[in-house]
Parts: sequence; C-alpha cells; structure tokens
Amino acid sequence: MTQFALNHMTAPGLSWEAFLDLAKGLDCVGVEFRNDLKGPLFGGADPVVVGQAVRDRGLRFLALAEVKMFNDWSDAKAAEAEALMVIAKAAGAEAVSLIPRNDGVATDRAESRKVTERALREILPMLKAHGLKAMVEPLGFAVCSLRYKDILADAIDTVGGVGTYYMVHDTFHHHLAGGGDLFPELTGIVHVSGVVDPAVAVDDMRDPHRVLVDDRDRLGNITQIRDLQAAGYDGPVSYEPFAPEVHAMADHGPALRDSMDFIRAGLRA
Repeated sequence: MTQFALNHMTAPGLSWEAFLDLAKGLDCVGVEFRNDLKGPLFGGADPVVVGQAVRDRGLRFLALAEVKMFNDWSDAKAAEAEALMVIAKAAGAEAVSLIPRNDGVATDRAESRKVTERALREILPMLKAHGLKAMVEPLGFAVCSLRYKDILADAIDTVGGVGTYYMVHDTFHHHLAGGGDLFPELTGIVHVSGVVDPAVAVDDMRDPHRVLVDDRDRLGNITQIRDLQAAGYDGPVSYEPFAPEVHAMADHGPALRDSMDFIRAGLRA
C-alpha cells in the first residue's frame, strides 16, 4: 500500500496545526514542513511543541526544508545549515532538505559534481552530530547546479554518505531532466505533482504549472512511482503542488483524496 504524505507547500495558507489535521484526516504517514512560506517557521511556535503535535496525531515529521543553494558552500551556508538542523532536531524531524543552487552557475557535469561533493563532505559530520538524515533534491531545470541523479549518487558514495544522504525523487523534476536511472536504494522520499496544461512545452514547465495528479497528468507520475516501487522503494509519496489554484482551495481534503485514489488505482492497474 502506497504511503502518502503532505508537504506544507500543498496548502501553504494553513496554519501548522490545521495542516497537521489535514494530513491526519487523509490518513497520511507524515508531513514535511518548510521555512520558505509566508510568515515565521511554524508560525513562531516552539519546535518542541510542533514535534509533539506531529507525534500526537500519529504522524512522522519526515523532513524540515530547506537549506537553499546548499552547494554554494561558505561559512555563512554552514551556519544556515547548522541553524536548520538545531530546529529539526528539537522538533523531532527525521531529516533536513538540501536544495541546490538554481541560477545558471555550475551547470556542467564536472562543476556540478565538484560543488555538490564539497558541500556534502562538509555537511556530513554536522548531520551525524545531530543524528539527522538529509534529503537532497536534484532540480530538473537547465539552470540547476544539480540536475542529474547519477551525479548526486556518485557524490554521496565518494564522501561516504550512504545511509545519511538520500535523494528526493521529484516526479516533476525527474521528467524535466529527461528521466534516467531511479536509484531506489538511495531514494528517501518521492514528491508528486502533476502538469495538465496541454500547451506548455516541457522546457517551459515551471512551479506554477504544478497541480494535483489526475488523469490529465503529463509527467507520468504513476509510471514513475510504479517503477520505483517495483525496484524496491517502499517509502512515502509526498504531495508538493505549487500552483496558485491549488493553494487557493477552500478545502484541500476532497481534491487530495481524489488524487490519492487516482494514483492508487493507477498503481493497481
């Protein structure tokens, strides 16, 4: 049975408590919170209180996002990563999320590998000191400094990070990057969203196009999930739509449940 989860980007207008109630009502296995939404993280609530509320609802705190541009390494980036880890640890999160720079720098394979490996090597002892994992997300955009999963897999292996570093398999970004190997053994979480606009070219797809997955989906979500599960992945599948029309829903529950049912039926077929 596929285990679904929710990223707070699904319903960024909800308070952290309402978001947890949404996830529990949908029988989700866990949630991901993020520090790039409007207002302070957790609405200013104590991370310890938030973590207890997650556990009280029978949910897992899967990851706290994010260290932006993690592979643009510097002393300031180290401090940023440390600060996020302290919060994640206090809240009982299992992992922090690392997002690569996405500004046209270090886009060739050699530079991508160099900057990513350096950052992963520096972050590894920090993660171990806090007892945390990291979810590293390749982005499929051509301007991203970590577009391809094989580069990430090699870097994880080189720095001795297997067991601490995991990949995010984002169905949107995997499609934009042209597919490729899946690395189920290194996958820590799957992010799902759909693109249904028939007019937008793949190279022009952006976050605002990302809606809930339904029968109009152009990204091959069901195929991607099925292939990952067939290869051994049995972790959470977390919703992460960015489209304004999804964010503006008055009640996210029914639409999310319909999408989850659609995916489940597709995986059974």
